[in-house]
Amino acid sequence: MRAGGDVLLISCYELGHQPLGTAWPAAFLERAGFLPAQIDLAVEPLDDAAVRRARFVGISVPMHTALRLGVRAAERVRALNPDAFICFYGLYASLNAPYLLAGRGHAVLGGELEQALVSLVEQVSRGERRASAVVSRPVLARLDFPLPHRTKPPGAPGYARLERDGALVPAGYVEATRGCLHHCLHCPIPPVYGGRFFAVPATTVLADIRQQVEAGAGHITFGDPDFLNGPGHALRVTRALHAAFPDVTFDITAKIEHLVRHRPMLPELAALGCVFIVSAVESFSDVVLARLEKGHTRADVLTALAITRDANIALRPSFVAFTPWTTFDDYVEMLDIAVAEGLIDQVDPIQYAIRLLVPPGSALLEKPWMREHLGELDETALTYRWSHPDPRMDRLHGVVSGIVEDAAERTEDAAVTLGRIRAAAEALAERPRPQPRAGATPRARRRSARLTEPWFC
Repeated sequence: MRAGGDVLLISCYELGHQPLGTAWPAAFLERAGFLPAQIDLAVEPLDDAAVRRARFVGISVPMHTALRLGVRAAERVRALNPDAFICFYGLYASLNAPYLLAGRGHAVLGGELEQALVSLVEQVSRGERRASAVVSRPVLARLDFPLPHRTKPPGAPGYARLERDGALVPAGYVEATRGCLHHCLHCPIPPVYGGRFFAVPATTVLADIRQQVEAGAGHITFGDPDFLNGPGHALRVTRALHAAFPDVTFDITAKIEHLVRHRPMLPELAALGCVFIVSAVESFSDVVLARLEKGHTRADVLTALAITRDANIALRPSFVAFTPWTTFDDYVEMLDIAVAEGLIDQVDPIQYAIRLLVPPGSALLEKPWMREHLGELDETALTYRWSHPDPRMDRLHGVVSGIVEDAAERTEDAAVTLGRIRAAAEALAERPRPQPRAGATPRARRRSARLTEPWFC
């Protein structure tokens, strides 16, 4: 099973960047003597010939969207090649193991899984395919990382680019750490990693950056769940990046509490080339933030906005705009703060439609304040349904979803979309918009750097 294509790795969706979910497993497998093929369904169709040739098919499902696409891909694999061994791997594989092992796949792997994947492929290659399903507990052991094997350049058609000052720049993607220290209840990472994170050696990260810059990348996204889990490591990597490629910019993802705690770092990060930071703000309601155990408050968010603004780094918030605890006033305040803080062009409108996802395995399922709103598990959608105690909020979610979908198709100006959403909220609330506070002047709009792929889930 060491011939080219005997092992096939399939990526379904990774936010519009080159799929590290197949590039790293491919490198581990190559080091063990295998020659895996890679397919990225985000930019290319499933190759029927490659599926028929494969004896082992690994499907990367690090996200909910990827999982739904991966289940469909597995159906196609089984139809074309019933004898292929199918393994789902990634965060959402672990969370949905019982569903995936009920006739959809033969194995599930999660956590620091690459070496376990190699062992599984070796087992199958020896003919030791088990009759029963294989499911591993999440692997939480430090790995010896090889250089990811990337098959397409950052600027390949379909991949995200950095949009800045009217120019589009090919964007590469790396991870300097994996896992997370924190336990936010709605996040898929804590059930798998349990509050642990692992640093990728800086030399490996820089070698991966180098191969992407040499392939045309002018910007790098650090896709770590929280780049500032290890602030010393973060500075080592970004200083080395800037020393090697002073014209290459980058973006990171970091928690609000880390931005506040590590505020002295931000001016240096800006000087090193950081142009924006994605942060899971989720809500401006302290009630909602407490329910999600986010570790920050409304006041912290406003502080982080001021800190990043002073450092000349754009903060791009992501939201969970609809939760069972979000009131109409909370929702409208989110829209008002977006205007007041000059965030109109720093929030992708889809964020105003994001609804709390409660997948199997979610830590939220253990909480009484979540259980009282839960319905049944929707196996097709791979999430538990929930309803808001105020039916108007569920109706508003449907209306806003339609508005942002229409706006995206028409490439509508973000301010116009925000106004339509505000009007829809007022109509359903059946009360007029309150007058602005005396002396409150919204910040001027500023078109900040962004990636052309607007999804964060």
